[in-house]
Amino acid sequence: MRTLAGTLAALLLIVNSSAAIHILRLLADYGLTNTYGIKTEQLPRFTDYDFVIVGAGPGGSTLANRLSENQNWRILLLEAGKQEGILNQIPMLSFINSEYDWRYNSEPQKKACLGLSDRRCPIPKGKSLGGTTTINGMVYSRGHKLDFDIWAAQGNYGWSYDEVLPYFKKSERANLNEPVDESYHGKDGNVHVQNAPWRTPLTGAFLEAGRQLGYNIIDYNGQRQVGFSDSQLTMLNGTRCSASKAYLRISRPNLDIVTEATVSRILINDNNHAYGVEFIKNNQSYRINASKEVILSAGTINTPKILMLSGIGPKEHLEELGIKVRKDSKVGYNVCDHVAFAGLTFLVNQSVGLTADNIHTQRAVLQYAINGTGPYSTTGPAGVAFVRTKYAIDARPDLELIFRPGTFNSDNEGAFAKARRLTQEVYDRIWKPIVGQHTWTIWPGVQLAHSKGRIKLRSKNVEDRPIIDPNLLDDPLDVEILVEGVKLAIELSKSEAFQKYGSQLHDVKIPGCESLEFASDDYWRCAIRHLTTTFNHEMGTAKMGPTRDSSAVVDPELRVHGVGRLRVIDASIMPEIPVGHLSATTYMIAEKGADMIKKSWTR
Repeated sequence: MRTLAGTLAALLLIVNSSAAIHILRLLADYGLTNTYGIKTEQLPRFTDYDFVIVGAGPGGSTLANRLSENQNWRILLLEAGKQEGILNQIPMLSFINSEYDWRYNSEPQKKACLGLSDRRCPIPKGKSLGGTTTINGMVYSRGHKLDFDIWAAQGNYGWSYDEVLPYFKKSERANLNEPVDESYHGKDGNVHVQNAPWRTPLTGAFLEAGRQLGYNIIDYNGQRQVGFSDSQLTMLNGTRCSASKAYLRISRPNLDIVTEATVSRILINDNNHAYGVEFIKNNQSYRINASKEVILSAGTINTPKILMLSGIGPKEHLEELGIKVRKDSKVGYNVCDHVAFAGLTFLVNQSVGLTADNIHTQRAVLQYAINGTGPYSTTGPAGVAFVRTKYAIDARPDLELIFRPGTFNSDNEGAFAKARRLTQEVYDRIWKPIVGQHTWTIWPGVQLAHSKGRIKLRSKNVEDRPIIDPNLLDDPLDVEILVEGVKLAIELSKSEAFQKYGSQLHDVKIPGCESLEFASDDYWRCAIRHLTTTFNHEMGTAKMGPTRDSSAVVDPELRVHGVGRLRVIDASIMPEIPVGHLSATTYMIAEKGADMIKKSWTR
């Protein structure tokens, strides 16, 4: 990231002043100013608000916008991070492990991440206005119809596919180049959804290879979810469309936004009703009251942390930390992710991939700065496929393939490998010898993962990081699905579409798996456990369910069981992991949650 950012900054300084002014105007047109006109306050202007929202990701930003539509309500949005900057909007640049990332890591894994430093998988989570939509891969994917029908069948009334589809459409402003199922897409929403304005020839090869293997080219946010597709991205004219960019560029006197404010706990009275929050800014503690509701939208990691610090969580765990129990609840359980394999590399004999040599150029920078195209306008997941393996249990795809026109050798400094915590031994053995060569990769990812983990508090000190144990690949079925994904990726590489570029599997054995026959099923099982990654789609830690569900934290209207005037509205409420990527679904949850709140308080 530093090299890319430095290159961009240096080249912008080289151009003459009139060109620089023109470029800056274009950047402003693309929404690339520091604040996009978002007004923030150093501290809340009032001590009392109707609603206090914690977290400005896709949940909190959406809620702040929708609830402040009622001019009679006073809204406060608290965010632990700061505002996004100009470089955050460039899709190619990564801000993982930066000040915009909470920089969480998992506990050492027993059956996964064995080739990563300390056997810990990275868990990037956005820390800024926009939340994780500021640092993610930008893929917009809603899931499968059955995902939501299953939620509803579990007793979550109002959450069937037919009932949530209008909220997906409400949030979306689609402007896609590819043929789409128009009736499934929104045109007037806040979240811009577009295809990247530039791609390498390898992306076309990926789609054609899928067609040659008998798959359809589909709109995966339309009627069918099994097939291959160009990535649909949360993007506006080649720039990132984060949650804050989508929902917070508004000026309303009844909405206050305070950044760099870390909420330490929810204030709960003797009647077990939430009445405000306590937060820390500049090493000082403040209390703010909420006359109607406190809404937690801090995300799958921080929402359960705040709940437990407030006395809402597993009784035994809270008591051992000396936290007064307000509600015995299964907070922190049920965490699940789309677990994947990052160890496939395919070499090509033509200059058609992404490498440092064709990104760090004046041409590429100016192509982006002036036209909003070129390598800087694209993101890692350039193509997507959803398929069913022999292990699929219903109509849903149980495997996703993420296509990337490069891999860990694509940057000369190994920054991508470090961000994914690969050990130096692994990087030096596999990718360092091919630095500068053109490559591509497919990351196969389990969609309906069977392994689930837990999040706990490390202590009752808000500054301490939580204990995050996703328990990856604990269920061997997850490994077997990934083996099928590896085989499909190799089959794709042998297609006429990829052989046009001389695609060849890089066959250096992964350290720790040397004794096994390369490309055998046992070898891939070993490789998967060593070079585990995830799509960072953690969910489920404040599970939604009816009162009869003892594992549920919130009810189908997202109200915390047993605690009044407190809701959770973010990815943590998902009872089961859906197919695809989670930001689109979180926007939907927030749009629906906002309507639930409006209905509750305008009866």
